[in-house]
Amino acid sequence: MRHLLSTAAVLVTGALVMTMSAPAQAAQEDQSARWLTHELTNGLIHNDQYAFDDYGLTADTAFALAAIGGEGDTVRTIRRALAQHVDSWTTGVDFSSPDVYAGSTAKAVVLAETTGADPRSFGGVDVVRRLNNLVSDSAPTVGRIEDSAEADYANVIGQTFAAQGLSVAGSGKADETLRFLLKQQCSTGYFRLNFAAKDATDQTCDGGARATTSAPDTDVTALAVLGLTALPHKSAAVRSAISDAAGWLKRHQKDNGSFGGGPATEASNSNSTGLAGWALGETGSCNAAARAARWVGRLQVTGDVSGTPLAGDKGAIAYDRTRLAAGETNGIGTEDRDQWRRATAQAAPSLANLNASVCRAS
Repeated sequence: MRHLLSTAAVLVTGALVMTMSAPAQAAQEDQSARWLTHELTNGLIHNDQYAFDDYGLTADTAFALAAIGGEGDTVRTIRRALAQHVDSWTTGVDFSSPDVYAGSTAKAVVLAETTGADPRSFGGVDVVRRLNNLVSDSAPTVGRIEDSAEADYANVIGQTFAAQGLSVAGSGKADETLRFLLKQQCSTGYFRLNFAAKDATDQTCDGGARATTSAPDTDVTALAVLGLTALPHKSAAVRSAISDAAGWLKRHQKDNGSFGGGPATEASNSNSTGLAGWALGETGSCNAAARAARWVGRLQVTGDVSGTPLAGDKGAIAYDRTRLAAGETNGIGTEDRDQWRRATAQAAPSLANLNASVCRAS
């Protein structure tokens, strides 16, 4: 799975509606939550392979733990840690650069809101104002988020976070940001990953080429559903967008319950299946969500693993069956741990839907 917000892509959403799960499923969810908690170092996910703190993946971990529930102390620890590094996360300050990155800033706004912090004073920074300054007010891109750097990496996942975060914050830029997000949905229901060129007259998904600029993307579509269902007020256009996106996901679910991702990750994987299943559960598509959860559940480290290479990693979720088999043989090494962490953070909340009768519906 690509790095979710290294170029502005991840998990997920806040203000999710929670319901109680049956004991067996809660145990699987909780096992993943405990594993994710143990992966933190001083409240952050530290990448030992490349020796850096991964703020985007740390936020994804917080989103997963908040959705699963029961790890409030850990979520607050993550909130404090990310607040201390908000400038490093959202700007080029570590590289003596004034650049500000829209996707990371939008994600920081949602992280603050999800974890109970004030996004207008997160680590002493008004990240809502910082994000407002990255929303275009010039035609034809009114409402589009954009990095302040010469190279602009903002994309539709960051736009989703921006629409959600600014709407929850009551920003004056919320409506135009949301309208631009809805333009990124093609008429068949999916959301694309990348925007059109800034000088393109047609900024819509349908205005791009399906094979290139408007390729279908399961992950982006699922994240858009999660962001849109978290909006405090849903217009008819938003409700229609959610319905169309959920319909597209259901039509593209494989017979075994799994999903592939975008053009670069078309094979079935737990990240894409977890996100899609999570999103379908939030829309009340419980049977489809349960099928996805069962597929994800088969990639989770379960049972008595003491004395095995996966001792200490109960609850972790592998990217696919090949990676699970490798873990069972060799354990989770430093080079593999990043992939396991991303897969678990994105897929674990979907396990709430293992029983279709208790799937989350907003």
